[in-house]
Amino acid sequence: MKKAFVLFLLLCMMCLSSCGGQKSEEYSCEVFAMDTYMSLKAYGENAAPALEQAQRTLYELDSLWSVTDENSEIYAINSYGESAVSEKTSDVIEFSCEMGKLTGGALDISIYPVMKAWGFTTGDYRVPDENELEQLLKNVDCTQIVCEDGKVSVGEGMQIDLGAVAKGWAGDELAEIMRSSGVDSAILSLGGNIQAVGTKPDGNKWNVAVQHPSRDGYIGTVSVSDCAVITSGGYERYFQDEDGNIYWHIIDPKTGYPAHSGIISATIIGPEGKKCDALSTAVFIMGMDSATELWAESDDFEMIIMTQDEVIYR
Repeated sequence: MKKAFVLFLLLCMMCLSSCGGQKSEEYSCEVFAMDTYMSLKAYGENAAPALEQAQRTLYELDSLWSVTDENSEIYAINSYGESAVSEKTSDVIEFSCEMGKLTGGALDISIYPVMKAWGFTTGDYRVPDENELEQLLKNVDCTQIVCEDGKVSVGEGMQIDLGAVAKGWAGDELAEIMRSSGVDSAILSLGGNIQAVGTKPDGNKWNVAVQHPSRDGYIGTVSVSDCAVITSGGYERYFQDEDGNIYWHIIDPKTGYPAHSGIISATIIGPEGKKCDALSTAVFIMGMDSATELWAESDDFEMIIMTQDEVIYR
């Protein structure tokens, strides 16, 4: 994650849209935070101050959780093995560890050293040899992360990365900012993570397109209100070696290699962005059978999966 900066000032765009005969002002802004471009739109007289607060929150979370910012709390944990942290950082780490247990280890925030070895954090892509991965995997186990008394400690050689949950957590916080500010219509796009607040100003649901993972276009759209729609796929970040082999950034914590579970796109829809974000990555890694079993045992999310033979399951 890079240091956040403003692409456009808060009131860079304002227009009028019809809503049941009333005029609802649209306010929007674009932000670069958490190593991705974000687009926020909100409607109504309270939208402008709500978006200002939303931007401040994004910068705050980025400064807390960046793996490259030497002043961040995650950087301190990774550098020293232990650090005092804010309540917010402790909460997101504890939540991530809970999701690790729920998914049988498919989600593991201690995968960061393996991600670095592949070059997905630096852009210096390479294929690590088996011995290197074997050594790194010895330190991948989020059950060894301890959060207590305002401190987080990790095992020797362990480093963490909140990339699989950070944007989803941010989406939840931003949605709460909108609601508490009196904004009941907003659509927040956080680098592909979509958080819908209420409905469109005209009362209709938001239509969210799901990207096709292997070609231009979409596999379909979903109509939603007050929920998150989050997709994980290998198309988001990958590299190709000299022999034409493709390696994507979603790493299986059990093997240290890019996940090949038979799933090429996993979309999770639910009321909590943080859970949808975590599950979209985990489902991609788990494969169809385990993902379907997890869904059947749950009552707080839905999913759309495309398999490698381009069959779509809803």
